[in-house]
Amino acid sequence: MKTSSQIESAPSLQGRAGGESPLVPRKYLLTFILITSLFALWGFANDITNPMVAAFQTLMEISAAKASMVQFAFYGGYATMAVPAALFIRKYSYKVGVLIGLGLYAVGAFLFIPAAQFQEFTFFCVSLYILTFGLAFLETSANPFILSLGDKSNSTRRLNLAQAFNPVGSLSGMAVASFIVLPNLLSDKRDAAGQIIYHGLSEAEKADIRLHDLAVIRDPYVAIGMVVLVMFIIIALTKMPSLKGEEDGKTSASTTLSRLWKNKIYRNGVFAQVLYVAAQIMVWTFIIQYADHLGIDKATAQRWNILAMSLSLTGRFVGTYIMKWINQRLLLSIFGVGATVCTLGAICIEGLFGLYSLVCISLFMSIMFPSIYGIALENVKSEDTSLGAAFLVMAIVGGALMPPLQGHLIDQQVIFGWPAVNFSFILPFICFVFITLYGYRTFKLSKA
Repeated sequence: MKTSSQIESAPSLQGRAGGESPLVPRKYLLTFILITSLFALWGFANDITNPMVAAFQTLMEISAAKASMVQFAFYGGYATMAVPAALFIRKYSYKVGVLIGLGLYAVGAFLFIPAAQFQEFTFFCVSLYILTFGLAFLETSANPFILSLGDKSNSTRRLNLAQAFNPVGSLSGMAVASFIVLPNLLSDKRDAAGQIIYHGLSEAEKADIRLHDLAVIRDPYVAIGMVVLVMFIIIALTKMPSLKGEEDGKTSASTTLSRLWKNKIYRNGVFAQVLYVAAQIMVWTFIIQYADHLGIDKATAQRWNILAMSLSLTGRFVGTYIMKWINQRLLLSIFGVGATVCTLGAICIEGLFGLYSLVCISLFMSIMFPSIYGIALENVKSEDTSLGAAFLVMAIVGGALMPPLQGHLIDQQVIFGWPAVNFSFILPFICFVFITLYGYRTFKLSKA
């Protein structure tokens, strides 16, 4: 591993601003580009999956709570595999971790073929569970890899830049869902009164529609599986720098765990990440149910999700840019206040203005994941990075735990005389309050 002075002296295609270290040294540029492209790949998987909760709810005629088991399976895979992935990377390398991740991603995607044939909701959940084994390997490898590709002083900005391409993949997934999948679902066709026709059909007619609609859901996953295989070949044939992944194995896991537990900023950062991912998934998953309550069909509602992701993408690039002048901890707390206020609007305002407020949350969520990630790891020893990163990736379990709870609230229809779909956003509201406090407290500690 190069010293800080050696990294700072390395040339960069981005140049310097006021004597500042280059964000990505030139010798790491190809690696940075290839690894950054992976952020788009898991963004695609995340956000083509979110609207499938509503699609399965209608097609399989199940409750919102049961349909949200899609998210439980998807994010449960992260929780299961993040730490084993980190221990694997400690023994081998970031690159090997990336290749294992791509392989598992492809396997999970291709399992959609038999899942659609057997028409089993559980089979789809298992396929997503295996697919996210791969995503856990990818995130556990890629995030600390990006942090390592340059000077530590600007590592959070570098991660925010790489993470800015995650919404590009997310937008692609949303676009496929909105313009290819959801409009072609026969189960979502409505009559003149806006009621779904599917529920009134005979069992034979429903069986034909299920066969058609599950094939529509299957095809994008198979297509992305092919793309993932291409990326596997490219990365396998590309020589990459040997960075911290190989060095981590010199420290015992128990010693690393002890140090991480004693690091209060890291420990609270993991909890903040659990809450952030929970809030993100709840906001993006249940935009469709919120819009459905207003009489908007799923395909149109998904376009509101695309608008939300566009705001997130814009906020990520803008936030990364202004971090040159505003401390990332302070910026995290400011964005946390914005997200909290918008969530309050989604709860308290009925109608389209409530939907507007719900969509605007994404602008303020934009910098949260990479900022919490970078802040939590900033004072972690280099030999503890991969295991520390694993628990931050494992924090994605928040996306498995909270959406089913919100689904249960939505199934109540009315809570305290208020529409349950509005009231249910009290859960992300609580999450954003804690994230705001985490940003502010770490800012005060940095000033001290």
